[in-house]
Amino acid sequence: MAGTYGSKRLVVGAHYGSRDWLVQRVTAALMALFTLALVVQLLLPGELGYDRWAGIFASQWMKVLSFVVIVSLAWHAWVGMRDIWMDYVKPVGVRLLLQVFTIVWLVGCAGWAVQVLWRL
Repeated sequence: MAGTYGSKRLVVGAHYGSRDWLVQRVTAALMALFTLALVVQLLLPGELGYDRWAGIFASQWMKVLSFVVIVSLAWHAWVGMRDIWMDYVKPVGVRLLLQVFTIVWLVGCAGWAVQVLWRL
């Protein structure tokens, strides 16, 4: 009975939850910072059209911030979706298939977003 609890207990995945919690908070903060920067840019006087949007994203700091936010969004979504698949999909093969599909989808979306961003 002494081997089923305490220091001899085998815990799989220890501290993954705290790392994921921190990732969710940091990526959310980066996305909030980006949203704030974008809102400030949009509140400046002038007509809102393609030229203004292109001007906002033409500066190097905004491209870097946008790239970081795209990666952050993909990572944020991955942590959330992975947790959903792990919590609610019990067959291991189906869960693995959903996780692989999620990774491929998120990498594709991030790549597409970067391509759109760098075309401006």
